[in-house]
Amino acid sequence: VTGTDMAAARTMACLSVASLARPFSSRVSSASCRAAVVAGGQRASLLGASQPRWALAATSTALRRRANRGFLTVEAKKKGFAELLGDIVPKDEDYNGRPRLEKGKVSAKQHVPNSIPKPPYADTGHLPPMNEDPQIHDAEGEEKMRAAGLLAAQVLDYAETIIKPGVTTDFIDQKVHKMIIDAGAYPSPLNYGGVPKSVCTSLNECICHGIPDTTELREGDIINVDVTVYLDGYHGDTSRTVCVGKVTDEVRRLVDVTEKSLAEAIKICKPGTAVRKIGATIHAIADEAGFGVVEKFVGHGVGEEFHSGPTVRHHRNNDPGVLVKGQTFTIEPMLTIGRTADRMWRDGWTAVTADGKWTAQCEHTLLITDDGVEILTASPMKKTERFPAKEATAA
Repeated sequence: VTGTDMAAARTMACLSVASLARPFSSRVSSASCRAAVVAGGQRASLLGASQPRWALAATSTALRRRANRGFLTVEAKKKGFAELLGDIVPKDEDYNGRPRLEKGKVSAKQHVPNSIPKPPYADTGHLPPMNEDPQIHDAEGEEKMRAAGLLAAQVLDYAETIIKPGVTTDFIDQKVHKMIIDAGAYPSPLNYGGVPKSVCTSLNECICHGIPDTTELREGDIINVDVTVYLDGYHGDTSRTVCVGKVTDEVRRLVDVTEKSLAEAIKICKPGTAVRKIGATIHAIADEAGFGVVEKFVGHGVGEEFHSGPTVRHHRNNDPGVLVKGQTFTIEPMLTIGRTADRMWRDGWTAVTADGKWTAQCEHTLLITDDGVEILTASPMKKTERFPAKEATAA
């Protein structure tokens, strides 16, 4: 690799550093640039799409290989007590009595009627240009974001009701797809950079962007279902990790602490809050509980565009930027029982923990209000102190 190549790589890291899964960052410190290696641009971490346009300028073979993952990923120096202590599972052992995940058979993409309005990438699979600016809405835009967020929440609630041992992740995709199109919306992940499915289903050690297939759920599993809908020109994005039957105490604590970290991060959000405080809040809670924080995948702006600025890191960082009224974005922490290093499957989307230990994620789309924050994807079905329920309406 020549000096010119390295300079180009550093420039791309500074422009794209952000992390599946979600991409987005622009202005970062030189220290952050040195610590980060871009693997597919801002969108790479989101779902792992095809090679972003900007990656064509890279001359390094290694960078090209990583760019093929698509979506937004970032590799950074590991931090945190849990990260240092995480034990690696020997290659010939399983975690929690469950064999390592293997790719199942992926069925064909599902049909979307022509009558349903689609995002720009729906037919071509090409990723739109990445906008590093935050998405800020007027009153009409805020109402449309509320509608998209509510539908996403209702779809996720429905998905949870069909999760049980013996169900395949492909079955979940089929049911989610039908509910979304029946509501006159488009399933945002479908064909986003070539993603073949309408929802992401991340099982056990899968960190994010799991592609639904013939894999069957088993008693004691956990599964993250990540739903995004495109309704009336706006995206609503949400996910949570669901326990399949009875799980171990350690796994249940992982899921609970992940939800707690999201809830506490949401509480600090208001106009003027530094974006970096979100990651500091999440990381402190994870450290106290002894869990790792995945740094490679990040939260992002969402609205008329699926992904935009700001990059919302879930670990301690020194990124610039503050939240502003009318802004919509996601927070979606991923915590691990073991180490946070990942291995990407050949499908270019599925990211699993390298040590095979399990991981949990939860996500909400948020709107900054005059003096605080509104959870646009709060569940109508699951009213909790952490995430107050929205008023349910017909989907």
